[in-house]
Amino acid sequence: MIISGDTADVYFHNTRRVLAQEKLDPAVTMEIFPNRDGILCGMREALELLQRVLPSDAQVWHIDEGAPMQAKEVVLRIQSRYSNFGLYETALLGMLASQSGWATAAHHIVEAAKPIPVISFGARHVHPNVSAQLEYAAIIGGCATAATTAGARLAGKKPSGTMPHAMILIFGDTVRAVEAFDKWMPPEVNRIALVDTFRDEAEEAVRVATALGDRLWGVRLDTPSERGRVTPDLIKEVRARLNLAGFLHVKIFVSGGIDVERIELFKSANAPIDGYGVGSAISAAPPIDFTGDLKEIGGKPIAKRGRIPGITPNPRLKEWAR
Repeated sequence: MIISGDTADVYFHNTRRVLAQEKLDPAVTMEIFPNRDGILCGMREALELLQRVLPSDAQVWHIDEGAPMQAKEVVLRIQSRYSNFGLYETALLGMLASQSGWATAAHHIVEAAKPIPVISFGARHVHPNVSAQLEYAAIIGGCATAATTAGARLAGKKPSGTMPHAMILIFGDTVRAVEAFDKWMPPEVNRIALVDTFRDEAEEAVRVATALGDRLWGVRLDTPSERGRVTPDLIKEVRARLNLAGFLHVKIFVSGGIDVERIELFKSANAPIDGYGVGSAISAAPPIDFTGDLKEIGGKPIAKRGRIPGITPNPRLKEWAR
């Protein structure tokens, strides 16, 4: 749909038709920039689109994927005839806007959690058509990996995840579910048990650790708000009871409504956490608005009111080697 132009604002279709009838197709320079600071993401996808639509004599300059960017900094510059790429302005801006918003939110989460790793659990909060881009952006923003195969693959990672509450409910007992998981899953998959389904989390953690022993990599706390959510005291109790039972190797992974504020709460309380799963704090991040401006037409500087005509200097831009 992108190449066909179906995802473009209709006025770009109108422009294309009018310019073609008037036989106007000048060489232009377009610059694309954000309206606020953040982590740039979506550039890889934008360049893939330009690779398909631009002729060999077009020139492109860009900032690298994952780089920090400042408000109004030019991150992408395109020089070609307008008909070659004008229809795709909507798509280019959208790719950069959504993915940079997600990557920036992930960056803030990861910085707050350091040195504890964060895994993106956000795919369930967005439409599946864009879930892979969300998870990819979260990894670009600093997440160790993501929960979906498609998202992790885009970033060259392996997905992370073990069992849902549904599986434990079907078995009717957490230990039975974990034992079945251990029996049938390949050894390279970490054995991480959800321990908030049926019983007290600390009790359940010791039960599954007793059943699996050294094969248990960790437990995940995902206590819902109806039961008070995951608290620093709960984490400390689970850690203490695992240690008292001799399971010092078992790690504690925390998920469920995790955001920067809750991470800061856990850190201030010295809660012994080994990993976070973060969903909506990343997936619900607002996009970073990007704007595309024509700055040259036929080699002559131009701009709409409020903008400075001509190319905007930025030594961070590098020429795209296609």
